[in-house]
Amino acid sequence: MRRVHTGPVLGLLALLVLLVALAAEAGLGAPGWVAGLGAGTVGAAALAGALARRPAYRLGPADVVTLTRAVLVGGVAALSADGVARGSAAVGTLVTLAAIALVLDAVDGMVARRSGTASELGARFDMEVDAFLILVLSVAVSRTWGHWVLLIGAARYAFAAAGALLPWLRAPVPFRYWRKVVAAIQGVVLTAAASAVVPHALTGAALVVALALLTESFGRDVWWLRAHRSAPSTEPAPQPAAAGGLRP
Repeated sequence: MRRVHTGPVLGLLALLVLLVALAAEAGLGAPGWVAGLGAGTVGAAALAGALARRPAYRLGPADVVTLTRAVLVGGVAALSADGVARGSAAVGTLVTLAAIALVLDAVDGMVARRSGTASELGARFDMEVDAFLILVLSVAVSRTWGHWVLLIGAARYAFAAAGALLPWLRAPVPFRYWRKVVAAIQGVVLTAAASAVVPHALTGAALVVALALLTESFGRDVWWLRAHRSAPSTEPAPQPAAAGGLRP
């Protein structure tokens, strides 16, 4: 039980250490502290609640990697908020944290498979960290490219909000590896856009393509869910939506 309860707390403490380092390195201001601590507190509470509902569950090695990613994403959130408030951001530090988080996204899945510790909770935890990273990166990039970029970060949360009104949108869908590919593309493209090292025209085209792919991925899920909302099941049960991508 101790590991169940200390995991979220240790993650929050690690984020606090990271924010202190960002304050010293990048001059993190009050908006960054509020955003970072707010994201960390909400995330820790959500994880603690999920673990409390599964008393037998223990955070495995892949979950520790995902928790590390969550800490890094909290730092990205802090820098993004600080950049919006001050009109400038520590781009190099933000991009570095985001790039490490993206690399670890491949690592936690590999660790889960090799250690035999893959779980629905772990997959959902991974997905939520992915979605939040894309959201905060879209906020950072929107400062340069306009508010339309926020559509990329808001897509997963808009889908979840729609599911609160339309219960059939909350049903599980068949696993599609393409869903994970599209999610990875969003993170890579937004990180590249935030770095401002890619030519302007190429960055704009990449952002448009990323949004189009995300729209297609969500649209295909919505189409499938609508087609199967009242049909009797005649095939094996689909995997939970948390198995990959940004789908809630």
